[in-house]
Amino acid sequence: MSVVNKADAGHVRFVSYTGKWPNLCRGILTLEIDGVEHRFGYDSGQHGKFWSSGGECGFSGNYTGSYVHAGEWKIDAQLLPEELKCYVAEIDEIFNSNVEYGCCGGCL
Repeated sequence: MSVVNKADAGHVRFVSYTGKWPNLCRGILTLEIDGVEHRFGYDSGQHGKFWSSGGECGFSGNYTGSYVHAGEWKIDAQLLPEELKCYVAEIDEIFNSNVEYGCCGGCL
């Protein structure tokens, strides 16, 4: 029995993501879609950023403490190039399966 890696299923394959703490959300995502490599994110030189953190951060106790909670990435299909919008479900699954959940609070 062969095992199928989620990153290699369907039309979308995960290649890499450069984001890391404390700015995990600011990385460049590289995906292979139908055999063509696509780069997304600020300074990717190709496509813009279409994801945001599902986590949250803030201050508690009259600003005497802080909290950071990681959460699943949120994908905004409207920010994808028109020709790639049909792959939004696969992109969502691949991104969330391969990129550490964000917290939008690394700067706290």
